[in-house]
Amino acid sequence: MKLFSTKFEKRSSSKEFKEADDVSPKEIQDMSVKVQVSRGSSRKFKVCPSKCESLEKIQDMSVKVQVTRDPNFIRDNKMVQTCGSYTFSNNNLYTSCTDLSELGSFIHWTRHTNGTLEIAYRQPDFSSTNWIAWAINLNSTGMVGAQSLVAYVNSSAPYAYTSPVSSYSTTLAPGSLSFSVPKIEAENSNGEMIIYATLELSSSLTTVNQVWQEGPLSGGTPGTHSTTGEHVQSMGTLDLLSGQTSTGGSATSSRVRRRNIHGVLNVVSWGTLMPLGAMIARYMKVFQAADPAWFYLHVACQSSGYIVGVAGWATGIKLGSDSSTVQYDTHRNVGITLFCLGTLQLFALLLRPNKDHKYRLYWNIYHHAIGYCIIILSIFNIFEGFDILDPEEKWKRAYIGILIFLGFFAIMLEAATWYIVIKRKRESSEKYPQNGNGVNGVNGHGARTVV
Repeated sequence: MKLFSTKFEKRSSSKEFKEADDVSPKEIQDMSVKVQVSRGSSRKFKVCPSKCESLEKIQDMSVKVQVTRDPNFIRDNKMVQTCGSYTFSNNNLYTSCTDLSELGSFIHWTRHTNGTLEIAYRQPDFSSTNWIAWAINLNSTGMVGAQSLVAYVNSSAPYAYTSPVSSYSTTLAPGSLSFSVPKIEAENSNGEMIIYATLELSSSLTTVNQVWQEGPLSGGTPGTHSTTGEHVQSMGTLDLLSGQTSTGGSATSSRVRRRNIHGVLNVVSWGTLMPLGAMIARYMKVFQAADPAWFYLHVACQSSGYIVGVAGWATGIKLGSDSSTVQYDTHRNVGITLFCLGTLQLFALLLRPNKDHKYRLYWNIYHHAIGYCIIILSIFNIFEGFDILDPEEKWKRAYIGILIFLGFFAIMLEAATWYIVIKRKRESSEKYPQNGNGVNGVNGHGARTVV
C-alpha cells in the first residue's frame, strides 16, 4: 500500500500523460514540472527537477506524468518558476536566492561586507485577503523572538512594516526591531506579493534563523495563521554566504511536542489530580466506613499530582530557558509559586500533629488554606498556558468540561455530606438529651459536637 502518491503536471495546449516508468531521466531534466505530493488530505507542490524527489523515487511509484511541449508556458507560469530565473519589475538584482521549502515562497538577498542585508521575499499566488511575513530570529528558532517584516494590501495598496514577535498570541502590531531597518516596502502585482527591505545586521552574522508565514486578514489587520501542515514547518536556517538552507520542521515538531507535554502534565496534575484529592479529603471522611481509607486515597492522589506536576514544572522551566528572549512572567511566576506551595504541603505531612494535639487546629487551618490556594492558582495558570500555547479550542473546552464535572459533583457531595452531618448531630442530640438545669450547658443548650 502506497503511503503517498505523486503527480507531475506541466500545462500547455498540447498535453500528454505518461506513466512514471515511461519518463526518461533526460525528459525530466529537460523540463520544469510541478509535483503534487499527497499524504492523505495534505498536499504540497514542488518544482522539478530542482526540488522534486529523486528519479528512483519517481519510478517506484505508480503515477501519472503530464508532459507539455510548450516551454513558453513554463516561463510564464510562476507556480513552476525557480528563484534564479526571476526578473524583478524594479530591476533589482540580488547575488543569492533560494526556493523556500514550504508555502511556495522565495527569498533573494545581497549581503554586504559591513553586515547590511538587502532582501526580497516573494509569495506567489497571493490573495489580497491575506498577509505575508518573513522574519529572522537572532536568539532562537521559531516564531517567538522573531524580528518580522509584514505586508498586506491596505486600501488597495500594498503596505509593509516591521513587527517584533514576543508571544504566540501576537497580533503582528507595528513596532521597532532589535536592529535597524532603514528601508521596507511592498509590491503587489500579477498575483504576487513582494517585500523589499534593507536590514542593518552585524558584520559577523553569516547564518540566520528564518521564519516565513502567511495568514488571513481579520478586520483589515493580520489574523491567526493556520497551525497545521506547511504553516508549522515554514522555518529553518539560511547561510547568507553559501545560500544553503535547512528546514526546521523536525525542530518545530520537537518544540510543539514539548509544549504539549508540558500542558498535558500540568492539566493532569495541578489541574485535575489536586482538586480531586481535595474532594476526597473533604467528602469521604464524612462516611465513617471510609476511615482511614480516605486519608490514604487523599495522600496517594496528592502525591501523584505533585510528582507529575513537578515533571510538568520542569518542562516549563526548560521551555523558558530555550526561549530566553521571551518570558511569560505571570505564567512563570505562578508556576514557581505552585511548585513551592506544593513542596511545602508535602513536607508539612512530616509535621502533622496528632488529632488531640493543641496545635492540630492551626495545622488544619494552614493545610486547608494552602491546599485551596494551590487549586485556585493551578486553574488560573492552566488558562494562562492555554492563552500562550493557543491550541485548538477543543482542548480548552475539554478542560472546562473537566472543571464543570468536578464542580457539579462537589456541589452534590457538599449537599449530601451536610445532610449527613446535620442528621447525625440531630440523632446524637436525641440520644443524649440535655436537661435545663445548666449541667450540660446554659439553659439546657450544650456545645455542638463537631463531626
